[in-house]
Amino acid sequence: MSLFAIRDYRRLFSAQVIALFGTGLTTVALGLLAYDLAGPHAGLVLGTALTIKMVMYVVIAPLAAAYVDRVPRRTLLLLLDLVRGSVVLALPLISEVWHIYVLIGLLQAASAAFTPTFQAVIPDIVTDESDYTRALSASQVASTMESLLSPVLAAVALTFMSFNWLFLGTSAGFLFSGLLILWTRIPDARPSVHTKAWDKAAAGIRTFFRTPRLRGIMALNLVVAAAGSIVVVNTVNYVRDELGGSQSDVAWMLAASGTGTLLAALVLPRVLDRIAARTVMTTGAGILVGGTAAAVALIGAGLTSWAGTAIIWTVIGIGMALIITPTGKVLRASVTRNAIPEAFAAQFSLSHLAWLITYPIAGWLGTNAGFTVAWSVLAVLAAAGAFGALVLWPRHDGRGIGTRTSPVTPAVHAPSGDRSTLSKAA
Repeated sequence: MSLFAIRDYRRLFSAQVIALFGTGLTTVALGLLAYDLAGPHAGLVLGTALTIKMVMYVVIAPLAAAYVDRVPRRTLLLLLDLVRGSVVLALPLISEVWHIYVLIGLLQAASAAFTPTFQAVIPDIVTDESDYTRALSASQVASTMESLLSPVLAAVALTFMSFNWLFLGTSAGFLFSGLLILWTRIPDARPSVHTKAWDKAAAGIRTFFRTPRLRGIMALNLVVAAAGSIVVVNTVNYVRDELGGSQSDVAWMLAASGTGTLLAALVLPRVLDRIAARTVMTTGAGILVGGTAAAVALIGAGLTSWAGTAIIWTVIGIGMALIITPTGKVLRASVTRNAIPEAFAAQFSLSHLAWLITYPIAGWLGTNAGFTVAWSVLAVLAAAGAFGALVLWPRHDGRGIGTRTSPVTPAVHAPSGDRSTLSKAA
């Protein structure tokens, strides 16, 4: 309750929840729009659209971090919400597949600047370490509640209206999110230790490559992307074509993954008080490897069923939460305070670089070679990422992150040109 007693955090959290639910409705509607325009090739269209999204995230996020300390962050976040709301409002008006690609490019360019800026604001508002841990978990609970409830709301709405109306709900969500941000006191970003824009853009990425625990995070990003792509990209065609389900059934199956994520996120705050983040996150990687392998076995053996699919989708949701939720805490423990925006922007960019690899595999390979081949490749990538995380993130590095004891000394964020290795926690 001490966390939600902070007025500005309470408003920011509300803005996040509203925008997330709007985005969730768009996720469902976009998949159905792709199926409406492309039919059996919906996975190919959706994979292409999501690949464009990842390109924008990889390119735009570091550039946004380079310039975020030059403009008021509240103004920037408000403008980006308005841009996203306007673009989504145009989506139901399109009639060609290429229209999806153009509008998704614009929408995700705005999101690529918004998300890491928003994430970097939270540590400046919630300064207590324990409260910050709760803030990370609350953010994950919000994301997972969206994953669970947005498909359910969409399923109910689709029984009364066309999916095009879901885009209107998204646009309204971005508008309300912008209003809440306007009413929130958001401190401007601290000046970076770097003066050149390129140095700012690259600083966070250099930190990731120099810090062992952050190299482990990069490997875990691949695990999340490999498993998550199966759910995000292939659920539409899998439910409609393999299981013979309806539009509402697509939403309910997506809700199964959200259920798993929600269950994990609800218990993680107490778990992270007692167990190190590395242990929690590598456990999540193991769960995702098992989930992708089970998906391959299900489709390869021809044992497709509603119950089996729902269980696997739920397991994947659990594994994703175990990796994603503690990531912000690891980032905060790895850099100095004025380098937090750069670190979050780098994580945002690098994590979506992993999705940029896996989305085309799920979409293009899944359409042309079948789910068995595509999911087998993704399962191999998940296993490689899990193994890489164990090797790259030594047990002794950041052992105290995620527990109330054994505080971890942040890695020193070295200025550009300092080639010395960043300090590591004992």
